[in-house]
This record gives sequence, structure tokens and C-alpha cells, in this order.
Amino acid sequence: MNFILRKAEANDVPGMFRLVKELAEFERAPNEVVNTEEVLLRDGFGENSVYRAFVAVEESSKEIIGIALYYTAYSTWKGKLLFLDDLVVTERCRRFGIGRKLINEFLKASKEEGVNQIRWQVLDWNTPAIEFYKTLGVEMDEEWITCKMNKQQISNYVENLKP
Repeated sequence: MNFILRKAEANDVPGMFRLVKELAEFERAPNEVVNTEEVLLRDGFGENSVYRAFVAVEESSKEIIGIALYYTAYSTWKGKLLFLDDLVVTERCRRFGIGRKLINEFLKASKEEGVNQIRWQVLDWNTPAIEFYKTLGVEMDEEWITCKMNKQQISNYVENLKP
């Protein structure tokens, strides 16, 4: 399979969003995607972009077949870090080394930016991804638990605050 890797561009958003939805299906949470192509476009390529990405593009079809989407975060202990939000390769293109090449680009960008740490998450049942990440020499942190609140939970909490 012939593909090229490059920084994502605004016109890649439809293909990127298709992969986001494919990932949600794979992770058994298709109804959890509340983002839209319009928001993804604004947030990545607008005046105040909040993320960056690399894409893998199949040479013959020009189809986006993989993404590595990340953003800058900050730790009081570590300083600037990068968080890899999604590493996705469309199912039919897995096992061709595309994911490794995408994460390599992310790791090169991390080194160039001089960050002290990178982070990402993986579902505990996603054995193929876990085994892949282990080949990179990553530390699997079982001590920290991810906490999250959705938009409605945030709203409910804030509305119930007492002055």
C-alpha cells in the first residue's frame, strides 16, 4: 500500500471526521461523538486553533486513511506536554505500518517542541493497540484514573452551585 504522511490541512477535515466516527464505532460508542466537521475545521484550522494533526493519505485514491491528532497541555510537574487524542487508521489499512509512521511523526514533533512528556489513553480491552504501544517502550500507567464530565454534567453541576 502506497501512502504519504503530511501535516493535516483544512480540506482534510471530512476524511478526518470520517475516521473519528469509525473510531467511535470501533470503541462501541458511536453516539458519543457530538463534534461536527464544522467545529473540527474551526478548532484545527481557525484563528484560535487548539489541535494539530498528521494524516496518512492513500496515494491512488487521495483518501485520508489515518490520523494522529494532538494538542498542547500543561503539567505543573512536567511543564509543557503533548496529548495524543487519537491515533486512527481505517480498518482496511491496518497492518501496513501506517499507525507506526503516524506515531513516529507525532514523536518527532514532540522532540522538536522540546516537551517533557507526552500522554495518551487506550481502552483496557484494546489488546492490539496495547501491544503496539508496548513496542514503542511506553509506560502503561495503571495508577491514574481518567475523570471526565460531559457538557450536561458540567451544566448541571454549575447550575446547582450555591453563591
